[in-house]
Parts: sequence; C-alpha cells; structure tokens
Amino acid sequence: MIEDRDRTGRGIAMERRRDMEQTMEMKQVTDVEQSKDTEQALNEEQKMDMDPRKIIEAFMENDKRDKVQRYKILNHYIKKGQILFVGSSLMEQFPIYELMQDCGIKETIYNRGIGGYTTVEMLEVLDTVVFDLEPSKIFINIGTNDLNLPDFTMEGLIGRYMAILERIMERLPQAKIYVMAYYPVNGAYDFGNPYMKEALKIRTNARIDEANQAVEKMAGRLGLKFINVNKNLYDGAGNLKHQYSVEGMHMYANGYHAILEDLMKYVRE
Repeated sequence: MIEDRDRTGRGIAMERRRDMEQTMEMKQVTDVEQSKDTEQALNEEQKMDMDPRKIIEAFMENDKRDKVQRYKILNHYIKKGQILFVGSSLMEQFPIYELMQDCGIKETIYNRGIGGYTTVEMLEVLDTVVFDLEPSKIFINIGTNDLNLPDFTMEGLIGRYMAILERIMERLPQAKIYVMAYYPVNGAYDFGNPYMKEALKIRTNARIDEANQAVEKMAGRLGLKFINVNKNLYDGAGNLKHQYSVEGMHMYANGYHAILEDLMKYVRE
C-alpha cells in the first residue's frame, strides 16, 4: 500500500510538472506575441514621430509657448503706456527696433507678435501680449492664419476678432486701437517653396480682400479705426512685390520699410 501511495504521489507530481511546463510554454508564447505587438506599436509611433509635418507642428507649438514665456519675463522691464504692435508672424517679423534706429523714430514701440498665432490662441494670452503693457496705442494684425484653417468661416473669424477687441476695450478703455488691413500675398511668383505654394492656394489675395472688407466693417461697428497701409506693397498684378517677400507670404525688411512712413502717421497722430 505504501508503494501504491508512492506511485500515486509520483504520478501527481509528474502531472503537476507537465501542467507547469505547459503553462510556462503558453506564457512564453504570449510574451513573444505581446513583445511583437509592443514592437509594432513602437514602430508605428516612431514612424509618426518621424513625419516631417508632425515634427514641424510640434516645434511650432513649443516655439509659441516659449515666446509667451519670454514675453512674460520681458514684460517686467517695459515702460507702460507706450505703443504696442501685436498679432501673428506678420507682426512679429516687423523689424521695428532696427527701423527705429535707422529711421530716427523716437517713439517707444513694443512688439508682441507670435508667429503662427490664430485668433483663438491670442484670446488665451491677452494678459501677456497686451494687458501687462497697458499700452496707449495698439496696432493689431491677427487672423491671417485663420484663413488657412480647414474649418474656416468668415463669421467665425470676425466673431473671434471682435471678442479680442471687446476684451481690450473693456480692460483698456483709454487705449487707441488701430485695426490693420491684412497684407497681400504672392502666389504667382516661384519662390522655390512648394509647401508655401500650396498654402497660398488657400490664402489668396481674393480671400484676403474679402477678409479685409469684413474686418473693416467690424472695426466700424466697434468704433475703431481701420488702417490700410499696403499701397506700396503691390506689384502691377495686385500681388505682393516678389522682391519684398521671403516665400510669397512673409516679408523682408524692405517690405516693412515700404509701409513704415504711412504707418508712422498713425503712430504719431
């Protein structure tokens, strides 16, 4: 009987060992499959990370946040009650500090433009780009990036632009606000930039003209001055002069110099 019990015990032990081995084999198979799934997911993520457009978009978003933070710190050292230029890249790239030196401009002008900004984004940072400076005059050019949004509507642009201006008027009732006309573009000349060429198929001069008309009406409803200083920017076909433009949309310093005299009339009035 003792031998029977021993044989039975050994049998049970062997069955348990086989069960454990089978379990371990199944686990190994599962681990391998999970490892393959994880590797595939990582590969897909890496492919996504290597997408040039996504890399550029991520860089631009980080750059925007960095500029807001830089402006927050810089605002500790400004002189309040001066003149403010604010908007997107077309304002940020205005080389006003250099032109002030070269053209003998004595006024104090601060630039708080942020490249790539839309009206939605500006609404979120008005404290930093406007209110902290408590300016006496504000020259604003915002909304051209909205024109390229996939869900763009003119009503949406004007509604958001009005929200920006109404908040400024409420917080800074003594400030004079100048709503600037959008600059023309040049989608006809070959600047060697295929990406911008595609963007300018959407942001056309026809769409810009339509937006300028809508913005001018909006400014009138709010009792604000709409200013158009673009007369020296056009070529014979109604496009932005190619010698003024980087890639059909943004301008070199000579483009800004071409509008400076007309703009300074409003700065000094």
